[in-house]
Amino acid sequence: MPATALDSRTALVVIDLQRGLSQVPCVHPFQEVVANTVRLAEAFRRVGLPVVLVTVSFSPDGGDRLRSRTQVPARPIPNAPEFTQLVPELGPKPGDLLITKHQWSAFYGTELDLQLRRRQVTGIVLAGVATSIGVDTTARAAHERAYNLTFASDAMTDTDLAAHDFAMSKIFPRIGEVDTTDALLALLGRG
Repeated sequence: MPATALDSRTALVVIDLQRGLSQVPCVHPFQEVVANTVRLAEAFRRVGLPVVLVTVSFSPDGGDRLRSRTQVPARPIPNAPEFTQLVPELGPKPGDLLITKHQWSAFYGTELDLQLRRRQVTGIVLAGVATSIGVDTTARAAHERAYNLTFASDAMTDTDLAAHDFAMSKIFPRIGEVDTTDALLALLGRG
């Protein structure tokens, strides 16, 4: 369903657009995802709405990494500082909220919900990587917390096309609205 509106208090939440992940092969070019996300971030900043930049990182000793039995091993995430730095085009800029997560969801074990609620945020536009992991789990957690969700379809990507397409066509339309960066910028301009 195309996006019909954005709440007057909507935040842009960007998942894991960091240097280390920029080198991972994705189904849609990472730089195009970054470029669309930068356009959204600049527009949100211009109208005074929150921009939340989320990165994934772990302690130097790795003690905060989840260790569970799985059939598919987790992709190794280095502890190197340059790995966790945001892509430079994105910022951060003064006023941006920075959240570091240690799980897939940006809500789990972080202050994201608290920071959004203190700013009276009721809607979230989501962008980032990976569509079927960090974006999806953050979206589900946001939905459970009654945020109105909008997904920037051309500002996210994944390493797996089938997983990306499944989230975009089967999950996201059930919990929010999905549209392009251009369409969301038009809605933001009306707000």
